[in-house]
Amino acid sequence: MKPIRINEKITLAKNIYGRLGDDLRADSGISAQLRELAARIEISAGASLRSGVARACRQCERDEGGSCCGAGIEDRYTPELLVINLLLGVTLPESRHWTKSCHFLHERGCLLQARDILCVNYLCSILRKAVPAEKLLMLQEANGPEMELLFLLHDRIRNFIRQKST
Repeated sequence: MKPIRINEKITLAKNIYGRLGDDLRADSGISAQLRELAARIEISAGASLRSGVARACRQCERDEGGSCCGAGIEDRYTPELLVINLLLGVTLPESRHWTKSCHFLHERGCLLQARDILCVNYLCSILRKAVPAEKLLMLQEANGPEMELLFLLHDRIRNFIRQKST
């Protein structure tokens, strides 16, 4: 079976969102989880800034000519995860900003709010050496609740879509 390309996943996500977006928002459980996820993403983003990880990643992209957000990482994204981003108000890009980077990486960073677990949790060897261990631990403790809720919401939305499609 041929893998689905990111542009096809984006089109699929937009179609699902167009068809079911109002129903997804009207589901009290999904809407509550979306609000909580937005709050947890904000906490994680703040921890990334405070730990110095966000700055180090920007510097790596700018000065070293590459980052962990390379072309192909977007293949990890499912249509459901992209739907979550649409529900969070994200505009999904039609094309990539840089040919050698992830489809969702832009000059100001990742355009997505809800990111794949790898994108949230991965710490390269440079970061592990450059950022003090206590700051990395603080970041991982902030990321944990975001990743846990994202997993639950992703599953809930996938089941919701399946039920509506039958």
